[in-house]
Amino acid sequence: MEQTAAQVAAQSDHPPEAPLQTQTRQTRPEIVGPASPEPPFPIRLRGPVQRGFGRGGKDLGCPTANLPDESITPISTVAKTGVYYGYAQVIPPKDGESRLRSEDTKVFPMVMSLGWNPFYKNERLTAEIHIMHEFQSDFYGLEMRAVVLGYIRPELDYISREALIDDINTDKRVALNSLNRPEYQKFARDPHFELESDD
Repeated sequence: MEQTAAQVAAQSDHPPEAPLQTQTRQTRPEIVGPASPEPPFPIRLRGPVQRGFGRGGKDLGCPTANLPDESITPISTVAKTGVYYGYAQVIPPKDGESRLRSEDTKVFPMVMSLGWNPFYKNERLTAEIHIMHEFQSDFYGLEMRAVVLGYIRPELDYISREALIDDINTDKRVALNSLNRPEYQKFARDPHFELESDD
């Protein structure tokens, strides 16, 4: 059995080596995972959104929200590093003072990177979630909830930013296709989410 992300992190002070992706992959499956989630999925995460490195939106056109270290234990202790898919939601503050529009608080598909982001040489294990929705403002400090439903691919290093962007765009498409199945769609209405999607 492969080591979990937490086991890898505990074994060394240095990030593990990741395979180098030297060429654009022409063939990747358009749908991943079985017809319905299988253990260890679903994995439910929650925590306040932290400021990350600011690279996702600027460098890659894929803004991400970082969960604090203590919030990723439910997945890092049962899953390996890599890219995952599921649903996520940003919870509006209870005091009503929110920068978010009402549509921003729905449940949306997401992709998540669990690992060290070897292209950027991160020094610690992180979980970075990209919610597939156009937000008009940031939501640092607000609670984010996620239900992780499946695994897309291993964590890789890249010879260029363009190769990384190409894989990220494929990850998004694979996530949407994989979630577009009845046994996955029902998790958009999971009790873990405070507000239900109107879809």
